[in-house]
Formats: sequence, structure tokens, C-alpha cells
Amino acid sequence: MATEQRSVTFGRVGEYVRRLGPTWLAGAIAAGPATMVSLLVAGASFGYTLLWVVVLSAVLGTFGQYLAMRLGLLTEAGIVSVVEEHLGSFWAWVLVIDVVLAAGLAQLAIMLTLAEVSATMVGSAGVGIALLADARFWGVTWALVLALGLAGGGYRIAELGAKVLVSLVVLAFVASVAVVPIEPAEVATGVVPEIPGVGGAVVAAGILGGAVHITLLTMQSYTMRARGWTADDQDIATFDVVSSMLVAFGVFSLAVFLVAASVLPAAGVDPATIDEIAAAEALGPIAGDHAMWLFLLGLLGAAVSTLGGNTIVPPYLLADKLGWEQSIDDPRYRGAIVVVALASAVGAFLGGAFFQVLVLVLAFGLVGTPFALAVILYLLNDPDVVPETNSPVANVGGLVLFAVATILAGEFVLEELETVTEPVSAFVVAFAIAMGLAICGLVVKYARERVDRT
Repeated sequence: MATEQRSVTFGRVGEYVRRLGPTWLAGAIAAGPATMVSLLVAGASFGYTLLWVVVLSAVLGTFGQYLAMRLGLLTEAGIVSVVEEHLGSFWAWVLVIDVVLAAGLAQLAIMLTLAEVSATMVGSAGVGIALLADARFWGVTWALVLALGLAGGGYRIAELGAKVLVSLVVLAFVASVAVVPIEPAEVATGVVPEIPGVGGAVVAAGILGGAVHITLLTMQSYTMRARGWTADDQDIATFDVVSSMLVAFGVFSLAVFLVAASVLPAAGVDPATIDEIAAAEALGPIAGDHAMWLFLLGLLGAAVSTLGGNTIVPPYLLADKLGWEQSIDDPRYRGAIVVVALASAVGAFLGGAFFQVLVLVLAFGLVGTPFALAVILYLLNDPDVVPETNSPVANVGGLVLFAVATILAGEFVLEELETVTEPVSAFVVAFAIAMGLAICGLVVKYARERVDRT
């Protein structure tokens, strides 16, 4: 009997593993170059001080995906169409614009990373053709590859190769944890919440923004619909969320951060000027002379796989809002993918240090995330939307997630206020104000509906 029970248990786990998918796509985007760079900058800049944010990001990222998963399963529809039906067209457009801005800026920053890394690798290989060492050439080239691959459905091969490269560099970081001199007493100091010095708020917001991002929350309903999951699949969906975000993403984040905090400050890496070459020293203890190439390949793979997932997010939401079929069989949807893919080439022409740009973009995405969380909590507590509203425990967890995201985003915005005369800072502040007003309007709308029902 015991043997039979074990076989049933292993059979069920095996079935779950074979069916995993939707949240692993979100996890692949979360474990992209922006998150990796944020973790490296955090370790190089502040040692173990922001460990609490790293741990919190995995926990809250998991819970955020769980809430988004519940909404998708219980409504069996894309989040935009649910918002349009129950909240109105205005709120649906606010959500679409929020996502398009966050995902669009991330697209440009990731393409800048991919182009710069490609050019660096060619330059390091000693190729004498000047054009091949130009990041702008690689930006245009990768945009064309992205457009042709996603529009034609053949991009999966490139993405599979990219994920293999990412897996190798993640394994290298995990292996490095056993090699680098990590001091438990110093690590313990990092679990005490603290926002360190100048720039700490941006980095903290970047770390959390990698796991709790509006792009990840909104794409969940569409990836589950593509898999055909319904409320009957809640067990496998929960397993999918926990295994991808809490376990896989959590291990990735901790490994990268701990190695960076242990190696980079001791190596004398300057956080203000850190680049891909300096950051590669984090893998020195395990990869030796091959550390730079391993890190660059991993960063390139992370950028390729993340671009693939991020490119489809704005077209998903636009198609849902405009009533298009969310498939490349619909020429309008396919055209939207091509436009987003080609527009990403602009990122390679922006210039600047992509390490700092990636952290800033994730922090910006976090500013738009509280509105998406407010929308999800609103819908999950409306019996006209879902047949089974949130439990008190789920609501408490959702409010904690909303509060933490809002506080860290607020810290970042307050830091940007100090340089509000600069265009980027002014845009961040204006966006934060708009999102704050939208949240207030949503709260008022919810309160009025509750009063009307009573």
C-alpha cells in the first residue's frame, strides 16, 4: 500500500512537472538582465544590506503571481477584457497605457544591453570589422531577428538556446556560493530592513521591481489562457507559481546577490562605474579566466529570452482591448508584434551605461505596479467578477504586497524629486502622480459600490 501511495504521489508530481509553463515564462522575464544587474549593483554598492529586499522580492513576487493567477483562472479571460467589462473602458485604457509604458521602456533598456554586450563580445574576440563592434548595428540586427522570429513562430529555437545560456550562468552563480567567502554574521545584518545611502532607494526598487512588475502581473492571464487552464487547474497553477517564482527565481536572486556582495566590494569594483567587465569578476572564483565570457554569454542569453517574452506583452493587452485575436494568425496582432520588435532597435541608439539604465527602468516599472495590484484586488473582491472572492488571508497578503510596493516606489520617486528639473526625473514624478490619482479614483469607485450594495 505504501509503495502504491508513493507511486501515485510521484506520478502526480511528474504530471505537474510536464504541465508547467505560464509562470515559468514570467519567471524567465523576472530573471532577466535587469534583475541580474540590479542584484549585482546592490551587492557591489551596499554589501549585504539589501538582502531583506532580495528575500522579500521572491516572496512577494510569488504572491503577486498567485493573485494574478487566481484572477485568470476564475474569469477565464484576459485581464483587460475583465477590466473593460466590470470597471469600464477608461480603466481598461489606463491599465493598457501603464503596461505599455513600463514594458516599452524595459524593451529599450534590454535592447541597449543586448546590443552593447554583442558589441563587447565581438570587440573582445578581436574581430577587425568596425561595424560589428558597433552597438547600433547589433540593435538593428537583433530587432530584425526578433520581428522575424516572433511573427513567424521560429523564435523558439533562439529562445531555447538563450535559456540554456542563462541556465549556465545561474548554475555558475549557485556554484560560486559554495566557493566565495560568505560571512554568516555579515549576511545576518542584511535581513534588517534598511534603505542605505544615496541611490539605495533606486536599487531597492529595482530589485523588487524585477519580481513584482506590472508586466508579469498582467501577462499571467494571457499565458494561462494560451495553456487552456481553468478553475479546475488551480492545483497545477499554484504549483507552477511556487516552483517558478519562490523556488527557481528565489534561488537565482539569492545566489547572484550573495556572490556579488561577497566578491565585488572585495575586488574594489566601483559601484558608480560598474560595467559588464567589472561585474564578471563575481564569477572569477568559479570560472577563473573564463569568467568574463561566461558572464557575457549569460547576460546575452538573459537579454534574448527576456526580449522575446517582453515583446508580446503590449500586443497582448492591445489585442484584448481592441478585440483582436491574440494569435499570429490575426494580421493585426502579428503587425503589433513586428512594430514593438522593430521599435526596440531605438534602445541601441540611446547610449549611456546600460547597468544604470536597467536598474532605473525596473524602478520605474515598480511605480506603475501598485495600480495593477489595486485593479487585481478590486476584481478579486467583486462577486460579480469572480465566483469565489478573496479570503481574508489573501486580502491581507495582497494589501501587504501593495503597501511594500508603494513604499519602495515612493522612496524611489522621492529620490527623483531631488533632480526633478531633469527630463527623466520629471517624467518619473509625473507618471507617479498620474498613477497615484488613478489608484485614488479606483478606491473611491470601490467604496461607492460597496455603499450602494449595502
